[in-house]
Amino acid sequence: MRITVYLGANEGNDPALKAAVRELGTWIGESGSSLVYGGSKSGLMGELAESVLLAGGTVIGVEPQRFIDEGFLYDDITELIVTADIPERKRKMMELGEAFIAFPGGTGTLEEIAEVMSGVALKDLKAPCILYNLHGYYEGLKSLLNHMIAKGLSTAEKQQGIYFAQNLAEIRQILSISSDL
Repeated sequence: MRITVYLGANEGNDPALKAAVRELGTWIGESGSSLVYGGSKSGLMGELAESVLLAGGTVIGVEPQRFIDEGFLYDDITELIVTADIPERKRKMMELGEAFIAFPGGTGTLEEIAEVMSGVALKDLKAPCILYNLHGYYEGLKSLLNHMIAKGLSTAEKQQGIYFAQNLAEIRQILSISSDL
C-alpha cells in the first residue's frame, strides 16, 4: 500500500511528535508499505523518511524544483518525483496515495489534507483519510466538521472515510478495515 503522509518540515516543540513520527515510519517500512511524502530532509518530514528507510521500506518523495534548489531534498530516498510547483506536487501525492494520513503539521499540512478530505467527501477518492490526532492536535478540526453537520452544511455520509486516530494502533486498525472494504 502507498501511504501518503502530510506533515511539517519543522520539528515542533513537543518531543512526542518526533517519537510518534518515527514509530509511524518504522511501521510503514516494516509493513511492506511505501511512503509518499513531500521529499524534504527537514524536521518531521526527514524523521519520517529516515525511519521508513531504516526499517527497510520504500520512500517516494514528491518535491517541487524550488525546494530542491533551496537544499531541502532528502538525498537518500528511494524515488524522487520533481514537480514544477506545489499544486502539481499536491496532485501527484494524491494520485499516488492509497491511504492518506495527516500528522500534526502547519498550514501546508492543513491545506493538503483539506483537499484530500474534500475528495473523500465528493467520493472522488476512495481511500481513507486519517488525521493523526496525537494529544488532541486535530480536536478543533474535528469540532468544526461536527459543526458543519449540525448547521446542515455537510452530512455524516459526506464525512465517511474521514477518520481521527489517537495513535498508531488506531491508524493500523482503520487501514486494516479500509483494505477489507
